[in-house]
Amino acid sequence: MKTAVMGEGDRSMTMFGFLGGTIMGVDSGYKVLPHPKPDKIFPRLSDAKWFLAVRWCDTLEAPAAIINNTGELAFINHIVLNMGEETFIPQEYRLDIFAQCLHLSPNETVTYELKSQERILEIRGLEIDSRYGKVALVRELSKKATKI
Repeated sequence: MKTAVMGEGDRSMTMFGFLGGTIMGVDSGYKVLPHPKPDKIFPRLSDAKWFLAVRWCDTLEAPAAIINNTGELAFINHIVLNMGEETFIPQEYRLDIFAQCLHLSPNETVTYELKSQERILEIRGLEIDSRYGKVALVRELSKKATKI
């Protein structure tokens, strides 16, 4: 994450990249670029981060979700919606998958194999709101080739 602070007359502006987007601090909150409503201002930094985390999942062409500390899929993309949450990540694996993100540094990922389904997932830890701790951004990397 790169942060730039630029003087602009009497006003300072903080700007940094986050999950393929940009968050800018403005007088009344935070703007996110790109955003479908360019004038939208988020009152809290965590709201701006959540928007970009959801957008990151939603734009992937692979199954993806956000898992919180209780093992709940807090967000799923359209592919997971079609395939089903339990098919993507069965409930019994969710807390273990979440635990994998706790030791990760920013931009660090780890892979996790769902042996029962012969699928490989990528896990990325992300702190969106310090009040709640990290969440795990999870996407499917691949299915293993089936042996014939």
